[in-house]
Amino acid sequence: MSPLVALGRTAPTEERMLVSRAQAGDVAAFEQLASAHTDRVYAVVLRLVGDRGEAEDVVQEALLRAWRAIGRFQRRASFATWLHRIAVNEANRALGKRAQARDSVPIDDEDLGLSAPPHLGPARTAERGELRRSLEAAIAELAPPYRTALVLRDIEGLSTRQAAAIAGVGEAAFKSRLHEARSKVRAAIGDAALLAAPS
Repeated sequence: MSPLVALGRTAPTEERMLVSRAQAGDVAAFEQLASAHTDRVYAVVLRLVGDRGEAEDVVQEALLRAWRAIGRFQRRASFATWLHRIAVNEANRALGKRAQARDSVPIDDEDLGLSAPPHLGPARTAERGELRRSLEAAIAELAPPYRTALVLRDIEGLSTRQAAAIAGVGEAAFKSRLHEARSKVRAAIGDAALLAAPS
């Protein structure tokens, strides 16, 4: 499923109706809206905070904040974008509470663009694991705004427009953050490690 589809699973007409009902206090309508996006929101938050338990807590807090704020939702963006933005802000708030966190951002072979051919030998498997660990550590070292940019654009595959809306910045500022994040990751793991990645 493309990121565009993933962020817009509810038809616009149905979404408008559900938002109106939720804004009138209908909890079931809000739950229906949120449930269409919770899995995707959780995936983004997990990549930002790097811990499943903490990601669950952050998503729950984001959903609670969204419910409390649904009356102020002005529909300038889709509900999905709005909910993602709340979740990303909550994840960044959680990251800010950590003192010099040394966590990692989970990355799997699919995110790296690496397939797992059956003939892959032990040496290549070890190289792939080392590259994954290096990337996870390098991303975890990024400040939250840069980590957010990298996760939304390069790992989640959102468009620059969608990712900037979720991050709450203009596209130019988002592109600047993304460029800086990529540069920092490249410097941390070295271009040689990226070029040595199995194809």
